[in-house]
Amino acid sequence: MSTAIKARWARRFVAVGIVWFVSWQLATVAGVGRRVGVVLGLYGFVFHVVFGKGYSLLPSYFDRTLAFPRAPAVHLPLAAVGTGCLALGAASSGGIDLGVSPLSPATGETLTGIGASLWLAGCLVFVGTIGWTVQDNLSGRETGTGDANADRQWVDRYANAFVPVVALYVLAGATIPVLEWVEFDQSLVAGGPPVSHLLAAGGAALLLFAVGFRLLPRFLVVSPRKWLVALVLPAGALGPALLASDFLGGSLFLLGAVLEATALVGFSLAYVDMFSRSDRRRVGFYAVTLGVLSGAGVAILGLSFATDWFGVPGNPFDAHYRLALVGLLGLSVVGVTYQFYPPAVASSSLVDDRTAGLSIALLTGGLFVEVSGLLLSISPLQEGGRIVVLAGSIVYAFVVFAVFLERRGK
Repeated sequence: MSTAIKARWARRFVAVGIVWFVSWQLATVAGVGRRVGVVLGLYGFVFHVVFGKGYSLLPSYFDRTLAFPRAPAVHLPLAAVGTGCLALGAASSGGIDLGVSPLSPATGETLTGIGASLWLAGCLVFVGTIGWTVQDNLSGRETGTGDANADRQWVDRYANAFVPVVALYVLAGATIPVLEWVEFDQSLVAGGPPVSHLLAAGGAALLLFAVGFRLLPRFLVVSPRKWLVALVLPAGALGPALLASDFLGGSLFLLGAVLEATALVGFSLAYVDMFSRSDRRRVGFYAVTLGVLSGAGVAILGLSFATDWFGVPGNPFDAHYRLALVGLLGLSVVGVTYQFYPPAVASSSLVDDRTAGLSIALLTGGLFVEVSGLLLSISPLQEGGRIVVLAGSIVYAFVVFAVFLERRGK
């Protein structure tokens, strides 16, 4: 029964995340700013999918069974409503007209505080449930790795050890906005971009690295290079903390940028190397490939903010944000989603691997055009690319929801 419950709630989290994904692209086409986009893309899309699949995957990776199978039922409304309040608050404070009666800045601030509190409550449910589940195996030494995969034991244990670090980043990134709302003085990390980096780089990206080194090699039936695993995970664990503690500052920010770039490029090399050695060519693998390659672009732009090595023109900050959330995290989530929910199981003749491939092509092509427009300061390219990304998100939603309809009641 608990397995069926987890599967249903995982699909619900993914479904809500996809709704946020499409909403994010609609809002982007409508001209909302980066702040609203980060809420819809990171809090809404990426983390809803991360939470939903995390309840299923993480206990098994620590050779445990989820302690509270109904925890996702408590978490989902907190996360969904919290994201909505955060998005409305961000739009209000950004001066965006939300309808007939625009929200006042005070109302927007209140919505932001309520949204942050709800989102933190959801994170506490998630981290608390997973933590209680693995309390006697926090180091991850017990991995659930079978004898047939005994050669992967070292990688599995090493990757598990970084999952608690992910939990700390998620809690830190969720707590700081609430402390700001209640006007608690924080001397280490300010809100805004530093918090989004704690969540995106320290939470989502580090989890992609840790879970990715366990999950993706099994999909591809190829083992990763151990030296890359040993390099990527500690760099990805330390980099976000340095970035956030000295955001756009001096030597600590530079060191953090170098470490994060090392992690992103190293993970890209690790995955592309595994993909090239694998004889499996499923549609989702191409999305992950394009996602991790986008991560290399994120690394280059990130280094440009910390050094004078690259003279990046145009609007590199928006390009960095779109490459990170649509590219690295977004396309990786899309690829893994297609692996867990294969398009081929849908009975509709309109849904198959070609339809899934179309969504990946639209997302990637649109993102490339949009980023080119941002860096070259060509508005028609920016707008056209965003419309194509929106089309890709709609096709992606159509494919996954068609698969979900086939699994109703399961």
